Amino acid sequence: MTFHLFGNILTGYGTAANNRGENEGNITTLQKLLWKGEVHTTVSAEAIRWALRYYWQTSGGDYQVNRCWDDERNDNVLQGIFDENVYIDDDVLGYMKAEGAKQEKQESDNEEKKKGKKAKGTNTARRGVLEVSRAVSTTPYAGDITFNSASGQKGRTSLYGTEVHATRYQYGFAVTPDRLKDKSRVIAVLDGLVSLGEVAGNHARFLYDFSPESLVLRWTHDFSPRILYCFQEDESGDVSLPLLIHRVEVGDIDPQELWVAGAIAKTPEGDRLEELGVNVLAGTKVALSVLKQAIARDLQLPQLELV
Repeated sequence: MTFHLFGNILTGYGTAANNRGENEGNITTLQKLLWKGEVHTTVSAEAIRWALRYYWQTSGGDYQVNRCWDDERNDNVLQGIFDENVYIDDDVLGYMKAEGAKQEKQESDNEEKKKGKKAKGTNTARRGVLEVSRAVSTTPYAGDITFNSASGQKGRTSLYGTEVHATRYQYGFAVTPDRLKDKSRVIAVLDGLVSLGEVAGNHARFLYDFSPESLVLRWTHDFSPRILYCFQEDESGDVSLPLLIHRVEVGDIDPQELWVAGAIAKTPEGDRLEELGVNVLAGTKVALSVLKQAIARDLQLPQLELV
């Protein structure tokens, strides 16, 4: 049977701002959506995927990345032709390159016109194996804006504002190792997602730590995650997992398939999950190390050293 890895990550509490390169007048805006009847801020899956690729590029690990970020050009630079066997980002994140039709000879072009046919372009594509959901704030957006000024030429002063949101974010991911050209790259996915630093931002990078304060991981044969957006935060800032506990209690999720780690472990709900048979650990890196051993065993990969 095929194994699937699912995860739901909760970031630490911080101040999000400058999340994208779009403005409303002189206000730099955050992306927003209506979530459970209230306005929440959100970070795109594309921004998280970009940060993962950047981690592989800069972490010093043995990763070959095809699309590398060039600070001088302020753009991604393709290192070679797309090759999922060689490059980890081509394998995990996929790619697409669409090109218009090219005519090598005028005679061929005229012949196609006479037949009433249009020359076709080419599309080189691979669907990404890693799926990432949007990150959604755990608290509603209250509309906070900071106002600033900058001196320009000839003594002119420009006024601008920035939307800010003090909150946590949660997002989910899914990956099926059997769909990868190299199944061992599922380990690199885990290592990257629990190590993400800044995510999103436009011309001025804004530091918001996207490494997990708490996380839920599921290693299973089940085709459905059943754990996405399972964290809840109340008005006092307390984080809970009522939906996850319910699904374990009623048998929808096998507790032995779950690894719960981080700050949530040292709470009454963490104790309840441990009573139900869930693997509960206080440290996210320790939990990751233990889970990686299980993955290596089930996929028949070389065993990894525990941290």
